[in-house]
Amino acid sequence: MLIEDNLAEARLLKEFLHQTQSKAFNLVHVQRLRDALQELNQSVYDVILLDLTLPDSQGLSSLPLLTNQAPSLPIVVLTNTNDDQLAIEAVRQGAQDYLVKRQVNPDVLVRSLSYAIERKQLLERVLTDNKALEHTIEERTAELMKTQELYQFKSEFVSMLSHDIRNPLNTILLAAGLLQNNDDKLTKEKKINHFQIIRSAVKNMANLLDEVSFIGKTDVDKFQFQLKEINLQLFCEQVTEEARLTATEKNLTLVFKSSGKVINSQWDDNLLRHIITNLLNNAIKYSLPGGKVQFDLIGQENTVILRFQDWGIGIPSVDQPQLFQPFHRGENVGVITGTGLGLAIVKKCVEAHHGEIMIESQVGEGTTVTITLPCKRW
Repeated sequence: MLIEDNLAEARLLKEFLHQTQSKAFNLVHVQRLRDALQELNQSVYDVILLDLTLPDSQGLSSLPLLTNQAPSLPIVVLTNTNDDQLAIEAVRQGAQDYLVKRQVNPDVLVRSLSYAIERKQLLERVLTDNKALEHTIEERTAELMKTQELYQFKSEFVSMLSHDIRNPLNTILLAAGLLQNNDDKLTKEKKINHFQIIRSAVKNMANLLDEVSFIGKTDVDKFQFQLKEINLQLFCEQVTEEARLTATEKNLTLVFKSSGKVINSQWDDNLLRHIITNLLNNAIKYSLPGGKVQFDLIGQENTVILRFQDWGIGIPSVDQPQLFQPFHRGENVGVITGTGLGLAIVKKCVEAHHGEIMIESQVGEGTTVTITLPCKRW
């Protein structure tokens, strides 16, 4: 489409198009902007040749009206002046090219029209691909951030994970360096101590990666929940014994007691182990040396209660509402290591069993975590 009020200029441009042998163009000529807008509603065009001096529009004011009407249609601007600033502004507002009338010949005109069409088509493909990519990213982000807790902490995830891995990694590098550079100077006891430090740091890194992997699976539909009949009392005794070594190293007394009638029921043993292990480890970690940790299993008619009690540092009241958010830790933990994922994992596992979790704590007096699980298959 040619929008040009000067009939002589229009005839010349039409003749230029007829002279070229490389392209075949069908030209529709209108003299006013309003006629062009009406024509765009009725027919499909490949490109617009726009004169900037029209009876009903002057300068670049025609461009926004045309681009709003036909946003995917390329526009080549025609003018009588060789004005670089005008050319730049025309392109900025959506034109694909800029031609000075007295410099136009058949080859220049056809080349400009062809390039304008190609550039506009390429731009449209890029925009379409970008929109598709944005949509894909939004979908993937929504899948990974299904829960509000993870959404709130997404910006902190990488930095906190990097920080928590760096600490044990630095410990490994330091201990390994001492062993490498001072092998002939270290006593056997010192070497054993350094190796123990390395093993402990590796274990911390492995635990961290396990926790991150677990919390991630619960939010991308990869959460495995498989029920099978379990002797709960025997299961709790076995997990408690596994934690006893850690308690002994800290000079803590770990007590397990069972009361009431604990019936065999359907549980997921992997998730149940996460619950008990995390809560026992927390109780041990935040207890003072020489203290006590107690784990009670209480059987009731249709439920069981798992109660974990310590007399350690306790949890400040200001932190208690955020305890189940990933990465959140109490302000009083000091140098005690941890990721802040344990209770978030426990809550996921409890909810998978349709259970409930409650925490009572006071700073300096200790913490009690009570979990109630139904004894039936749902």
